[in-house]
Amino acid sequence: MQLRLDEQQTEQYLIMQSIEEDCVVDPKEKIEYPPVALSLGEKLIQTSKGDMLLPIPIGTYGNFSFVQAPPKTFKSFFVSLLASVYLGKQNKFGGKIKGHRDNKSVIHIDTEQGKWHCQKLFKRVLDMNPIDYSKNYYTFGLRTIGFKDRINFIEYCLEHKATNPGLLIIDGIADLVSDVNNIEESNSCVQKLMEWSANYNIHIICVIHSNFGNDKPTGHLGSFLEKKAETQIQLEANTVNKEWTTVKCRRSRGYSFETFSFQVNSLGYPVIVGDLYDPLKS
Repeated sequence: MQLRLDEQQTEQYLIMQSIEEDCVVDPKEKIEYPPVALSLGEKLIQTSKGDMLLPIPIGTYGNFSFVQAPPKTFKSFFVSLLASVYLGKQNKFGGKIKGHRDNKSVIHIDTEQGKWHCQKLFKRVLDMNPIDYSKNYYTFGLRTIGFKDRINFIEYCLEHKATNPGLLIIDGIADLVSDVNNIEESNSCVQKLMEWSANYNIHIICVIHSNFGNDKPTGHLGSFLEKKAETQIQLEANTVNKEWTTVKCRRSRGYSFETFSFQVNSLGYPVIVGDLYDPLKS
């Protein structure tokens, strides 16, 4: 019995040692700012090397962000715009948004739509760039499988399917739990996002609905996302032009990007409408 106890204590000690190695943060060690995955605009920053014009991140590698919005505010159109810009590094639809891809690939997960509508969404992403990036773009509709299998499948894609993943889009994150108000499942889901982003050095963008009647992301899942995300992006109907959707950086661990608007044009593509914002909500 004592031998077994000693073995268990030794195993636990080794686990703690491994955690210590992974998690120690030395205040004297130079740790570089995480590389930017998607950015909007630039800012003059004072650094030890002098003043530098650096990109304002929408998201960085090793972190996750989320997009929240009420129904009918073109959430899927917006994340398809981000996917297209990331693949092409910049395009005519994304305005000043830039992708910092470095030959990395995109995994785009949709959990809400059937195959026909998913294909239409994914095809739009490819059509928005003049070059065919289909070899760098992995697309899946997970509407018909259970929430636990969705999580397992995403891990499978990251580990075995995608070549050099850089951006993971999960549209909608609420379908990775059985109930957005289940504290244990919500916490576990967000923990997975942190693990995936760190272990694979990717940026993850999730989509979640806002609560009815307020601008909070839905359920306990939304609360956990708010606490852990690098950037919280809010979409809302523009008060001046009903055809526009306004995009705001509600929270960021770095510098906030500038508020802007986009619309879906006559060809069904999302496009930034100049350097515009909503003057009634700025």
